[in-house]
This record gives sequence, structure tokens and C-alpha cells, in this order.
Amino acid sequence: SSDQEIQRLRERAKGKKWGKAVNETFHRELEKLERMNPAAAEYSVMVNYLELLLDLPWGIYTKDKFDLQRARKILDRDHYGLEKVKERILEYLAVLELKGDMKSPILCFVGPPGVGKTSLGKSIATALKRKYTRMSLGGLHDESEIRGHRKTYIGAMPGRIIQSIKKVEASNPVFMLDEIDKVGKDFRGDPSSALLEVLDPEQNSNFYDNYLELDYDLSRVMFIATANDVNSIQPTLRDRMEIIDINGYSVEEKTEIARRHLISKQREAHGLTGKDVKINNKVIQNVVEHYTRESGVRELDRKLASIMRNTAKKVSVGEDYNVNIKKGDLHSILGAPKYDKSDYQEDNPPGVGVGLAWTATGGDILYIETSLSRGKGELTLTGNLGDVMKESASTALTFVRSNSEKLNIKDDLFNKLDVHLHVPEGAIPKDGPSAGIVLMTAIASAFTQRKVKKQLAMTGELTLRGKVLPVGGIKEKLLAARRAGITDVILCSKNRKDVEEISQEYLKGIEVHYFDNMLDVLRFALEEERTSHPLNVEVAEPENAENNNK
Repeated sequence: SSDQEIQRLRERAKGKKWGKAVNETFHRELEKLERMNPAAAEYSVMVNYLELLLDLPWGIYTKDKFDLQRARKILDRDHYGLEKVKERILEYLAVLELKGDMKSPILCFVGPPGVGKTSLGKSIATALKRKYTRMSLGGLHDESEIRGHRKTYIGAMPGRIIQSIKKVEASNPVFMLDEIDKVGKDFRGDPSSALLEVLDPEQNSNFYDNYLELDYDLSRVMFIATANDVNSIQPTLRDRMEIIDINGYSVEEKTEIARRHLISKQREAHGLTGKDVKINNKVIQNVVEHYTRESGVRELDRKLASIMRNTAKKVSVGEDYNVNIKKGDLHSILGAPKYDKSDYQEDNPPGVGVGLAWTATGGDILYIETSLSRGKGELTLTGNLGDVMKESASTALTFVRSNSEKLNIKDDLFNKLDVHLHVPEGAIPKDGPSAGIVLMTAIASAFTQRKVKKQLAMTGELTLRGKVLPVGGIKEKLLAARRAGITDVILCSKNRKDVEEISQEYLKGIEVHYFDNMLDVLRFALEEERTSHPLNVEVAEPENAENNNK
């Protein structure tokens, strides 16, 4: 009966650690419920509301474990590398142990897919001995998903923040906000603005949920956001978070991750044991270099799963096979190699340069092709280039033209030749200023007929005065260069500090050359000798030109 239900709610409320405002609200609403007809539509709404108040962990906190040695072991056990992130977590733990009570930092892990951003959150919760909850923000359009709906609406519910806190039964969990850069925005409101209150340590001690109609203290929740592209996050939201970059992995790191984590995980997932299949480091490295091209390890994980499925089939059928997977077996299991380093090591004709690009999914190699044909000095750009890249190409051509004497280029060639600049993989949009120096090198190479050195790549912004400016994403770009077998990379001198932050393991086999002036870049990048077919465009006047003009 309704009387028993009201009595049950009243019993549950005894001994609750909630504050005065919550206590008053609960008893006021309970009195309303007593006067209400159980058949009324609002009755069940009111019961649900009171049960939510009782279910929420007001003032209930799990006890943090401050053993830094144990925390370090857990973080090292679950994730290989990522030293900077681990250091930040241990610093937070140390401060928390000394102070006892502090506002949690709002961390944001930014990096390409498959580098372990989300799984790192679970490890942090384990290291802290806290409850763990996760909320995916990808494609979230409705602000009410975060703040909840008012009780007056039919089917009203609290927001996902309050629901998650209720589910974990603690007010200090590790709370992952996945894909914070992919929050939508439309006529239903702007969820990223609603998140401002959640992620501000000065305000989130009084988080107001529309359904709850009470302030809830989120100040001891450890929020960790993840994102692929920091520039897609709303600036005011980005300002409230501590950005921690998680870069891609080198070949050696991927091999080690596969050896420590992925192989055993996939073996178990396919019902196999260590006796059924063995994969050595050389084979893993071969898979990494010839069958994947990524910053993270997701594709590698899928390739290892293919090997395990193939083995599982042989075990199931009772077929005789070699337990140790060899390089030669990969062709029959995974097919022909997808990627080959030799693609970037071939001898290119004059006018072709190799650039380094950075995207939300990691670094990549970019070819720049320049072709000259008789014409009137027009510049054509193809390859789905953005406005910034088009402007960089115009700047590059103007610089080459204004320095034609220093480069031994006949001045009249610029009026007699059309320049066509193409960046392959035309379906993929490309933009940004970092291709400036490679665009200029490719144009200068075409006009001087001097080839760009083999296995050389470059990245940097160019000015009309010929200065080389620094660019971002250096670690990702150098990893991409190494994956492609590039041996020399040209950077701006101001990027030296970025390179010094990178572990020397990443740079094995790569020599970095620093320049501030574009003419110095050309002296280094272009081969000394010209090709056997020098550029000769003596445009002869047609004999009957006068007759045609009449």
C-alpha cells in the first residue's frame, strides 16, 4: 500500500549524511506524497524523485589509496611508455596525500586514436582505488543529457552526470568524459557550455541538475576528458582543463606493447594457449611496418586477431602446422604487404619533394609534385588544397621568382612557363601552413632542374622574406618519417626544443637538420648537379605571326 511505501522511504532516510537543504526537500516532498492520491499521475513521479534522493551517495567517498609505489606499478603494468602522463598522476597523488583534501584537477588526454587514452582512465581509478565511470560525449546534442530535464516533463530524468554518480555509489569516482572534441551543437542547446559548470573546480561544488533541483558537490570527482583534436574543443572549455598530449608510438614501442599485452589478450580471446601459437619480435615488427600505418595500436591488434583466427581454425580442424609464426607465413594469413618503405626511397625527378603532415589520427607523409609546361606564368593547384595551403604555394612561387638570380634561374622563364602543383591523394582535404618550405623546394627544384635529395623530408612555414617558421606536431611527424624510412628531416631552428623533448629512441636512424633561412634549405636539399635535360624554353616566334596579326 501507499502507506507502507511512504514508511519504507522514511526508514531509508534515517542516518543519511545529506545536508540541511536536501533533508528539508526530502521531507517536504514526502509530506506532499502522503496527501496525494496513489492513482494520481504525479504520484509515481514523486516516488521516483524521492528514491533518487535516497540512492545518491550524498557525502559518501571511497578512501583513496596513497601508495605511490603501488600506483606506479599499476600504471606501468597496464600501459607501456606514457611517462609524462604517469608522472602527472603520481604528482596529483602526492599532493592529495599531503593535503588530504584538494580540488581534483580536470585532465584532458589529447592524442590520436588507439594510443590508450580511455584505458588509462581505468588504470588511474585502479591505482587510486576509486570507482570508475565513463560517459561518451561523441555526437551529444542535447544539453539536457548533462543537466537533466525538469520534473514537470513526462518521462523526465536526471542528467547523465547524476545518473553515473548514483550508479557508482560514491561521490569521488574517476569520471571519464570520452570524445569531448566531438560534442554537437544545435537548437536543443549547447552541451559544451553545460559542461563548463561541471569542469570548473571553482563552480562544480554546486552543480545544479534540473531534475534534482538541488546542488550536488562534484568537486572531489576526478574528471578526465579525452580528445583527438584539441582545436575542436570550445576555447572556454579548453581553458578549464589541463591538456596532456599523448603521442603515437614508435615501432619498438608497438612491438613491446604487442608482446606484453596484445598477443596474450588475442590468444585468450580466441581460446588458444601459449602452446598453440608463438610470435617473435621480428614477426611483430614486420606486421607493424608492412601491414599497419597508424599512431596507435588498433590496426595492429586487428592483424594479430587475424593471425589468431587462422591458428584457431587449424587447431579446430586438427591440421599440422608450425606453432612459431614466421615472416613467410604472414603473406598467406594477412595477404600481400600493404605498405613498403621503398615507396619513399626511390629516386624522384626534379620538382618532387616530400613533406610531413599532422592530422588528428597522427603524422603522415605528403608528396608535393611540380610540373612545368609552356604557357604564360600561371599557377595551377590541385589535390583538394585548403586556402592556407594555396596561399603558401603562391608565397613559395613569389619567393623563387624574386630570388631567381641567386638560384641561377632565367628571369624570363616565369612568364613563359605555367606551374602546376599537385599533392597526391586528391580525395583527402589538405590545409595548413606547414608545407610552405616543401612547396618552395619543389618549385625551385623544377625550375633549376636539380633533384631533391633522396630520403629527405621537411616541414616548416615560409615567409616572403625567405624565413623558416616553426610548426607543431613535431613528434607525430618524425614518427611518420621514421615509419616511411626517411633518413633526413629539415625543421626550423625554433623547433629544436620540441625535438629535445622527444626520446632518442624515436629518432633512431633520423638526422634532423635545422635552418632559419630558405636559401640555406635549398643549398642543403637540392642535389648539386642538374639533370641531363636542362630547362630550355626559348619560345620561337611563329614565322607567320605578322600575317596573323594583320
